[in-house]
Amino acid sequence: MSTERASHTATVETYVQSHLAPEDPSLVNARDNTIKHGIPAIELSANQGKFLSLLASCSGARNVLELGTLGGYSSIWLARAVKFTGGKITSIEINPDRREVAIQNLRSAGLKVPEEVDVVLGAGLAVLPRLEEEIQRGERGRFDFVFIDADWPNQWNYFNYGVKLANGRGSVIFVDNVVQAMLDYGHVGPEEKDTSVAPLVEEAAKGGRVEAVVMQAVGAKRYDGFLMAVVK
Repeated sequence: MSTERASHTATVETYVQSHLAPEDPSLVNARDNTIKHGIPAIELSANQGKFLSLLASCSGARNVLELGTLGGYSSIWLARAVKFTGGKITSIEINPDRREVAIQNLRSAGLKVPEEVDVVLGAGLAVLPRLEEEIQRGERGRFDFVFIDADWPNQWNYFNYGVKLANGRGSVIFVDNVVQAMLDYGHVGPEEKDTSVAPLVEEAAKGGRVEAVVMQAVGAKRYDGFLMAVVK
C-alpha cells in the first residue's frame, strides 16, 4: 500500500474506534478530567488502549507494572485486562498532582486504589530499586507484563529493570514511543546522535535475555511505534 494513503489515518482510526474500541463513560471521564487539570493530552488513543488491554489479556498477565501513570487512562485499560483474574496494576508516577488526578479517574472508573491499582509516587529510577528489594524479600510478586510510557531518555534503563523484575519466561515488556525516541535522539535518521541516551533497540538486542521487535505505527495522533519483548 502506498504511503500516500496514510493521509486517511484519522478517518480509519475514528471508524475502527467507533466499532471496536468505543470509550465508555469512565474512559471519557478519565480523558476529560485529565485535560481539565491541565495535564497534556498525550495518553494513548482508545484503539491503543484496547490493543494494550488485549495484549495483557493474551499474555495471561496478573501482575502488571506501568511506568508513567499520567491521568490513569492506560491504567484503566490494563486494570480491566486483569480484573477477572484477580490481578493488580502497580503504576509509577513522578508528578504528585498527576498522581492525584489519576487516582480520581481510577476511582471514578470503579477501581479500588490501591488494592486493584496502586499508584506509587516517585521517579522511576528511584522506585524501581525499591520494588526489586521488595521482590527479593518476598513482599511483592514479579511482573508478568511491563508497560513503559515514561521519559524517553530512560527507556533503556526502564526496560532493563523491567526484564530484571519480570516473572521469567514469557513475561512481556512493552515500550511505547520507541520510534519517536529513535528519531529524536539520532539513533536513526538525520538528527545528530545524542550519545548520552542509550539506544534501546541496540541494548535490547544484547545478552540474549529477550526476543524483541519494533513495530512502526501510524494513527490519528502521529507516526510512532513500539517495542515489544518477550523474556526468554
